[in-house]
Amino acid sequence: MSTGATVWRALAGSERGLRRMLQYWAATALLYLASIGMVEWQVLNGFSELEGMRRLELFGIGGLIVFYFMVRFSAVLRLTPEVLTVTQALYAIGCGMWAYSIGGPVRSGIMPMTVMVVAFCMFALRPRQTLLLTAAALTGMGSTMWWLQAHDPLRFPPAVEAITFGYLAAALLSTALLTGEMSKLRAKLKRRKKELERALETIRLLATRDELTSLANRRHMNEVLAEEERRHPHGAGTCVALLDIDFFKQVNDRHGHAAGDAVLRSFAATTRGALRSHDVLARWGGEEFLLLLPDTCPSDARLVLERMAERVHAMRVPGLEADRRISFSAGLAERRHGEAFADAINRADKALYRAKEAGRDRIEMA
Repeated sequence: MSTGATVWRALAGSERGLRRMLQYWAATALLYLASIGMVEWQVLNGFSELEGMRRLELFGIGGLIVFYFMVRFSAVLRLTPEVLTVTQALYAIGCGMWAYSIGGPVRSGIMPMTVMVVAFCMFALRPRQTLLLTAAALTGMGSTMWWLQAHDPLRFPPAVEAITFGYLAAALLSTALLTGEMSKLRAKLKRRKKELERALETIRLLATRDELTSLANRRHMNEVLAEEERRHPHGAGTCVALLDIDFFKQVNDRHGHAAGDAVLRSFAATTRGALRSHDVLARWGGEEFLLLLPDTCPSDARLVLERMAERVHAMRVPGLEADRRISFSAGLAERRHGEAFADAINRADKALYRAKEAGRDRIEMA
């Protein structure tokens, strides 16, 4: 890692949420620096006193430094984004009160900055919190105006201060209401986004999973087989097996389709537990299943199928007679050199047919 990257990591951290909060702090810092530039212009043009403005500048810069460390180490200090936002907003309002009192004839320019403070907080605060912050801003600025007109009515005429406060109150309350509505809209959009993400996840699941058995469906299995062909174009060392539940039609005819569905679900859950981590079992259609056994020789593949058969024999399905044993027939084929999976599956299908002809509940090799 370069020196620059190390320094940046130390300053901004590595967590995404922390970096986002520091970006907000950086935006606030730019606003403070722009305000300091305006203050310098006021001093140069004789609108404000140099000493008072210098103190205000130092106060603002010192606050920026303190807030950087508060944000950077918010996890250690256990400061939530809401607490950080409110603290910085109240600090900015305090700076505005100070700037208004020493701003001279251009003091009304502070009003938009106060409104901007409230608007900026809409991204982190709830509507009620924004209203409380607005009330704090009005109380602070109103108290400052009242004190100034009471103690220095020549420089701060009461009528002018009252009108200025009226405009400020109208702007702040309107901004608070608008930001409240925008916050509600953002919350609504966020909820809809989450609902859409859940819906998309469901669609993805339905596109790859069989709804009844929760196994891979035929469409997804074809994608897996295509990927396996790309991974091993020569085809050596891979087996496929077609499995068919024995006498499944009798279960449906005698006990109904609900019992048949229960057999399929139990069969899927039981056989899945007998597979290795890299094996893939899919519902191929009806009561037929396709098993992919990558990097497996026929003897090992047969052991997997025999283990599956043992577990299926011991399986008990609600709704069926206690002595009713479920079994399956299977046709196993090893993929030949350069052979397409479709051809290997076709050979496994013929082996499955031979297993059924030979009495079922058996495994035939293609």
